[in-house]
Amino acid sequence: MPAAGDILVALFSFNEGVKLKRLFQRFPEERDYDILVVDDGSTDGSYEFLKSLEVHLIRHDRNIGIGRGIKEAIAFARRQNYRIIVIMAANGKMQPDEIERLTNPIMNDRADYVQGSRYLEGGRSPHLPLFRKIMIRIMTAGINFLSGFRGTDVTCGFRAYRLSLFDDPRFNLDQDWLDKYEMEFYIHYHVLKGDYRITEVPVSMIYPETRKNYSKIKPFVGWWSMIRPWIYLILRLRK
Repeated sequence: MPAAGDILVALFSFNEGVKLKRLFQRFPEERDYDILVVDDGSTDGSYEFLKSLEVHLIRHDRNIGIGRGIKEAIAFARRQNYRIIVIMAANGKMQPDEIERLTNPIMNDRADYVQGSRYLEGGRSPHLPLFRKIMIRIMTAGINFLSGFRGTDVTCGFRAYRLSLFDDPRFNLDQDWLDKYEMEFYIHYHVLKGDYRITEVPVSMIYPETRKNYSKIKPFVGWWSMIRPWIYLILRLRK
């Protein structure tokens, strides 16, 4: 197994099948980070494929949600004394050769949280469906309004965190209501309120040309999952 180092790249997979296998073909053999995959109850043979690789693995016996996976990945990274964790989907839309863009600002002590953006110069999102494009713009504008942050793509799931952030007691990642998409935005809120340093970097989000099966986010339910941390935390309904 890989030895603990400075950087852990955490991938989150649920029935990604061929996409997962193609993604691992794009990871360089020589790399300065370790890989953890959280398999969220896949039933398509993905987990059997992952067991053949030299990566760290966490396995759920049923599908729970990416928020639970992120919590477990952060806990694993802290136990193993990593300094940085990169959050990355296993569906092939995010590019392994761009990981360094996310980690460099933290390694160079210019940021505590790095948000990927497909809208900065150098970023791209070919074949992005129109409905998704509109919702990204609406979500980004709304979160900017609520938080005062001037981000361009707050829904992009390609991110990096300095793990010492989670020494701050305001982060309570063990709450069950954070098990879905809430976790990423819960962290984003508390980073902003804690006056930590956030920066954006350009990344690519490559969508399938068919514009089908491009996301597991369910309409309305998934978007509510992203919005409610802001409502709950601003109104102090949750901590």
